[in-house]
Amino acid sequence: MCGICGVVNGPRARLPVDEVLLRQMCAVLRHRGPDDEGVWTDGIAGLGQRRLAIIDLSPAGHQPMSNETGTIWITFNGEIYNFPELRVELEKRGHRFHSRTDTETIIHLYEDEGINALHHLRGMFAFALWDADRQRLLLARDRLGQKPLYYGVFNHRLYFASEIKAIITAPDIPRQVNWQAIDYYLTYHYIPGALTAFEGIYKLLPAHYLLWEDGELTLGQYWELSFTPKLSLGELEAKEQLLALLQEAVQIRLISDVPLGAFLSGGVDSSTVVALMSQTSSHVRTFSIGFHEIGVSELPYARQVAERFGTEHQEFIVEAKALEILPYLIWHYDEPFADASAIPTYYVSQMTRQAVTVALSGDGGDECFGGYQRYHPRYHSSPFDWIPLSIRRPLLTGISHLFPNHMNQRHLTWRLRHHLQAAATFPLGWYMRSVRLFSTDQKSLLYSEIMKKRAKGVEAEAWYREIYYNGANSLPSIERAMRSDLLTYLPDAMLVKVDVASMAHSLEVRSPFLDHKVVEFAARLPLAYKVRGGTGKYLLKKAMERYLPPEILYRRKKGFSIPLARWLREDMRRFAEEVLFSGETLPYFEPESVHAMFVAHMEGKGNYAAHLWAIINLYLWHHMFISRSISPPRDTSR
Repeated sequence: MCGICGVVNGPRARLPVDEVLLRQMCAVLRHRGPDDEGVWTDGIAGLGQRRLAIIDLSPAGHQPMSNETGTIWITFNGEIYNFPELRVELEKRGHRFHSRTDTETIIHLYEDEGINALHHLRGMFAFALWDADRQRLLLARDRLGQKPLYYGVFNHRLYFASEIKAIITAPDIPRQVNWQAIDYYLTYHYIPGALTAFEGIYKLLPAHYLLWEDGELTLGQYWELSFTPKLSLGELEAKEQLLALLQEAVQIRLISDVPLGAFLSGGVDSSTVVALMSQTSSHVRTFSIGFHEIGVSELPYARQVAERFGTEHQEFIVEAKALEILPYLIWHYDEPFADASAIPTYYVSQMTRQAVTVALSGDGGDECFGGYQRYHPRYHSSPFDWIPLSIRRPLLTGISHLFPNHMNQRHLTWRLRHHLQAAATFPLGWYMRSVRLFSTDQKSLLYSEIMKKRAKGVEAEAWYREIYYNGANSLPSIERAMRSDLLTYLPDAMLVKVDVASMAHSLEVRSPFLDHKVVEFAARLPLAYKVRGGTGKYLLKKAMERYLPPEILYRRKKGFSIPLARWLREDMRRFAEEVLFSGETLPYFEPESVHAMFVAHMEGKGNYAAHLWAIINLYLWHHMFISRSISPPRDTSR
């Protein structure tokens, strides 16, 4: 696990790639790889690496790494879990290895198969490979988007890095706001797809690769998840196959030359991972985080699982003073990111890193097996469904506009307007209610004139509509929602949250549920094996009944959240007022409208905690990265 970066010239670039710049980019990524630094350049291409040594701790694992002739160079971030099998096959073909790393496996596989090498890799990864003979750069990212990779073309050069802040280290790259991305952020609480908050800088999408040759950029996709055809399996057979896949996915993620443990929330997914780890390892270390509020904290369930499997268990309590770390979160996330559960994720990563270097997690279980409330059948039926969409949409939308638009969420007219707008585009409207942060109505009240002008024509919700329907018309609405989450919410929110928070502390996180073989199997399961009646994760829970008690498997899902609404009304109120109303006026909102939302939240006329948190994060991001009126924290590995 590492931080990677680099610069490659196009034919019209005037200056050679500078080693000093590469080292500056690497320095920004030090928290991702505190064990070693390496740079390489031939003047046309330059690669940088900050290494977190996990496998083969010897100097032989130093990167950037090349083949024997020095014609292929790579800088790699991630883990290839099937590299031992690939290595055996490559050695049979005559390749010779000088290290025990998975990185070297990619080099030799590329020598034989070129871009098709990507199809053979099982793991999480982002890498850059320079082919000197072809004068070609290959960037690639894993299938589910577990490891990040950003890029941009400026002044005939392609820049790339694991984090945006490494790219904007280059002095010739302007820091300009991408207004469309900010509108998307306010719509969903994160920036989805290929956009970033910086104009001209993009994410490489999951399961995609990028080629840079002769100053031309080409994008391609090497894998696509399919939900059809459905597997024809009886419940017992499906349960045994699922269990076998998960056991293997856990086992191959225990390969490490450094200490290893697991996050344990006490939910189904993390408890499953710990249970299966315990079948392989005699000593498992687990780490949990909680709150003083009994209704929020899940620590009692985590303790129950830890005691059941005899793990060495540690806990940490998060308090409202966690806002002290907010500058560190803003710096590490590079973009405005409104998921407040980044706070406990940051803390549990910090605690875990003090004991181990690698942790397994339960990420992906909800999206793969139907764990979210928005997959419940009651959210996929509507009393207006019998009306054809072509009639229903204009009819219900028109009626909704008869009710006034205001901030009071408790008011009957607000609730009627909101309900009718969701029903107008059912089932997409119902799904959007669960994933959306600011609605179109709220934006119309809050956005400044310049923001309305810049965001005009963006239609952030239309982007999701395309994901929801495109290629999925044959699927039931519940599976369309699951597919949408796997393509958007999972890689762009959940995995970003975990990757950034963990790598801020040089901690590698591995997710067995995101093994692509597990994901492919889950996608093709009949829907009834994922959501049955009011039970989500039906088959997963049935498979784990031999390991976990009913109070873990069948209790109501809480989610990894914090008591943000209370914190903003009490402990964080003064801080929120200072950020929102005491600084320079920013171009995104009308100050009076933000104040009205703030007052509505404080007076209990609605729960606007998530909305206010999103605005706070946006303001702080702007001050730190755009206007630079706030300096980055000095110790970013706090």
